Amino acid sequence: MTSRLFPVILAGGKGERFWPLSRRTRPKQFLNLDGTSRSLMQATADRLLPLTDGWDSLWVITSSLIVEGVKEQLPELPSANLLVEPQGRDTAAAIAWASLEIKKCYGEDAIIGFFPADHWIADQQAFARTLSAAAELAAQNPAIVTLGIKPTFPSTGYGYIEQGEKFGSFNNLPAYHVNRFTEKPNRETAETFLQTGRFSWNSGMFIFRAGVAIKELYAHAPEIIQPIEKHGPDIYPQLPKLSVDYALMEKTNLAYVLPVEFGWDDLGDWNAIERLLKKETEPNVELATHVGLDTTGSIFYANNEDDVIVTIGLEDVVVVRDKNVTLIVKKERTQEIKQVLKNLQSDSRFTELL
Repeated sequence: MTSRLFPVILAGGKGERFWPLSRRTRPKQFLNLDGTSRSLMQATADRLLPLTDGWDSLWVITSSLIVEGVKEQLPELPSANLLVEPQGRDTAAAIAWASLEIKKCYGEDAIIGFFPADHWIADQQAFARTLSAAAELAAQNPAIVTLGIKPTFPSTGYGYIEQGEKFGSFNNLPAYHVNRFTEKPNRETAETFLQTGRFSWNSGMFIFRAGVAIKELYAHAPEIIQPIEKHGPDIYPQLPKLSVDYALMEKTNLAYVLPVEFGWDDLGDWNAIERLLKKETEPNVELATHVGLDTTGSIFYANNEDDVIVTIGLEDVVVVRDKNVTLIVKKERTQEIKQVLKNLQSDSRFTELL
């Protein structure tokens, strides 16, 4: 690295589409979903720590609901490096507050990287090489760098980044000006994006100098950065709820993208388990004791090893057993789990299930 990197893990999300395994006090980032013994958050910390000066340089921003869980997950994290949001206000507020705090400690030229706590990455060496390139670009230029994942299929579940003119090469990786950010497209549009070769998936990972980002936030999102700098996190309930994409990245002229390939998934819903763990020789993905007859293309998960799931004649379904809840859903409709949770929230009988 050309400069010291301060990684910040964004750990405030709920991961509702992994319900019932994901609950209010046990969100997705606390789960072991890839067949290893490490949770998604622990795996994120594991791959970031070698790229900086150890635990003293790693930061986490999370919500008051799950802060105790974060401490249990990452006991080595210094308490001063754990920022606790009193209320979730999306990623713009989180990035603004963390950037201000790191600037206070290390100055305007501190290189900060933001990384969601719930991503899966296959090639750690390629990931490290990419971050070195992004840090080099950010250190040498007034740049807000985002990592764009080269698409492997026409996804309608991800946002996209269109690359413009090439800006240069950093650590032997090309960097481009960002032409535009695009929200989740329909299938036809996604296929068109892939055909052009100019579009990447928006990974939600950002690298920049603290002073550069703060200046740009003052220019494009003063309603977020100004109150936080003046009042600190106590002002959170009064802040607008905005993503950093909408508040900053779609407006700034300093956005750059590194199109990268290191094996990536944002583990958005239960179908991600199939992308990670499906074997061609097996008809289903089984993270449970499953006895099936004529059952194919399905995903099974049980938290209790004593539970047995028995199926007959099923195809393309997800079955999840956790404590006193069983979820059965067609794979193509897992995005609708959030709607079911809204229904449960409106009925006091189901409060303990959330």
